[in-house]
Amino acid sequence: MSNTAVAAPIAAAKTKSKRIESIDLLRGTVMIIMALDHVRDYFHAYSYVNDPTDLQHTSVPIFLTRWITHFCAPIFMMLAGVSACLYGLKNGKKALSFFLFTRGLWLVVAELAIVTLEWTFNPHYPALILQVIWAFGISMMALSLLIHLPRPVILLIGVVLVAGHNFLDTTHVAGKGLPAFLWALLHEQSFAFQFGGINPLVGYPIIPWIGIITLGYCLGSLYAPGVAPEFRKRSLRNLGIGAIVLFVLLRWTNIYGDPSHWSSQKNAIYTLMSFINTTKYPPSLLYALMTLGPALLFLAYSEKPLNALTSKLTVFGRVPMFYYLVHIPLIHGLAILAAMASGHAASDMVDLTTWVTANPQLKGYGFSLPVVYLVWMAVIVMLYPLSSRFDRYKRANQAQKWWLSYF
Repeated sequence: MSNTAVAAPIAAAKTKSKRIESIDLLRGTVMIIMALDHVRDYFHAYSYVNDPTDLQHTSVPIFLTRWITHFCAPIFMMLAGVSACLYGLKNGKKALSFFLFTRGLWLVVAELAIVTLEWTFNPHYPALILQVIWAFGISMMALSLLIHLPRPVILLIGVVLVAGHNFLDTTHVAGKGLPAFLWALLHEQSFAFQFGGINPLVGYPIIPWIGIITLGYCLGSLYAPGVAPEFRKRSLRNLGIGAIVLFVLLRWTNIYGDPSHWSSQKNAIYTLMSFINTTKYPPSLLYALMTLGPALLFLAYSEKPLNALTSKLTVFGRVPMFYYLVHIPLIHGLAILAAMASGHAASDMVDLTTWVTANPQLKGYGFSLPVVYLVWMAVIVMLYPLSSRFDRYKRANQAQKWWLSYF
């Protein structure tokens, strides 16, 4: 977003200093949806049998339960970039660069030392899970360097990383050594590595994620103090519609943008499911367009006074890291109780040695999809008072306690 593009609207509008609630609302909404995916991992019987997006075995409800959660990571990454821009506008580039690097480092450490333990409840888990929090951390550290470039160059880098990385889809590095591992970190999901008895699981290759946070940083210019709300709404709407139209056109041609092509299926609904079944690991161009386009429209039309429901959703959006670190052990703890109630030993759900749905001792465990939704709703109800209390504490003490900014 160029400085020239926002100059006129800035001149015509009044400066506002209050927190932008539409950003918190979108972030809170996708965090609630994220919990659904994690409840599904631990509770849904189907998760222990097949991939929910495998059109040869799935059902429409199972597919959509997984598909809707695809919106979470890219939207949250984009909003992290927007928030970084706002932080920089308030505190300056030097402070922003330091904050992004240190927060990114904290997220990487948290992924390895805290989140993996929460997923497994196994302090001797023989792997390092490099997934979404790790990707956020690396992306923030990369952005801490990129922000010192001219804004048009930053925008160009973001576009190239998101739109161009699928040209690398056919590039592979053979073997299980360091070169193959480094390539996996950049662009190819792989769980095949073993170094000194440690198995790093590369779930989130980082090239496109760095691109998404970079584009979010550029998008943050629309939220600069003084930008007219009408201009922001129009810009977000046009960008959102443009992303959706581009997604449909590129997906229809099957020429570029996703390594997995869509195809005609047994009926129209399954054909549509094939059409929207884009690649997440790493996120393809079409995956990014499919998820971020609607997110931009949400931002365009949600900038309005909060009501009883949306005010509660924003609570989750204001304490994202706290919510993330609390919701995993909560879901995992409930899964232990569910496993015991199903006749399994508690250890079957505690001393995990691989991803929960791949543990052989849990074969035959699990519940129907309605039960998954009931557990999900119960989890959100339990998380709300915890998040609300931490939110109040954070807002009351953030000026005195610097570490609260990292949650």
